[in-house]
Amino acid sequence: MTKTNIKDLESKSKWLRRTCFEMLLSANQGHPGSILSQIEILISLYYGGIIKYFKNEPYHPDRDKIIISKGHAAMSLYPIFADIGYFDKEELKKFGRSDSMLKLFGNISIPGIDCTSGSLGHGLGVGCGFAYSAKMKNAKINTFIILSEGEMYEGSIWESALFASHHSLDNLIVILDRNRNIILGDTEDCLALEPIKDKWASFGFQVEDVDGHSIADIIDTFNKFNKTNDKPKLLIANTIKGKGISFMENKSFSHYWSPLSDDLIKKARLELTIDE
Repeated sequence: MTKTNIKDLESKSKWLRRTCFEMLLSANQGHPGSILSQIEILISLYYGGIIKYFKNEPYHPDRDKIIISKGHAAMSLYPIFADIGYFDKEELKKFGRSDSMLKLFGNISIPGIDCTSGSLGHGLGVGCGFAYSAKMKNAKINTFIILSEGEMYEGSIWESALFASHHSLDNLIVILDRNRNIILGDTEDCLALEPIKDKWASFGFQVEDVDGHSIADIIDTFNKFNKTNDKPKLLIANTIKGKGISFMENKSFSHYWSPLSDDLIKKARLELTIDE
């Protein structure tokens, strides 16, 4: 991919961050830290030619599947879905309201959402089911799962990892949003997870790690996955919780939305290059 295309995707990332912030601000609720850390991952998937989708057809049978297992961050898909014609862009303005179809957590009632998520640790198991079904049908369909690192505290994650490896689910691509920050603080202080790469490799995964905010590196690594072995894949995306808003970056409090003063709203908009 050319430098020009990468610059376009970086601009698209700014658009998605800005849009998500304004939706959270309007709803006065949500989970900004986890949402803002995965922006470049989603832009790489949908606009970098990684995930297969069909414009205006959220239920096309040949589409790749995506599950944001940390369901509190699924709303960052909504602007993308509106942009590719899954529903009217006016719906974004109603996010979080009682009359909106766009819920705080991902829900299968929303066009484009393949799995209701939010109960941590479940997304990978559902994704394994999607991937296994596709292999049984000889369908060229990949399943992408975005995990939070806190989900690795759940036993169901490792049960699913064993299943994926046993069945050689090479059409399963797991992306770990490694921002090192759960509700209670740094994972390595709460209950150490490292060495993450070695652990997943021992479960039979092909593992790569990458700067989760470098679109060029993310796309290059995804393309490397596409040309290799029959193992399930894990991409460790090293990210920053609350990326893009300085007073939220690397802060555990950014997991939940907190009402912002006018000065902080102005500061955030300035940092997100929003025209007032």
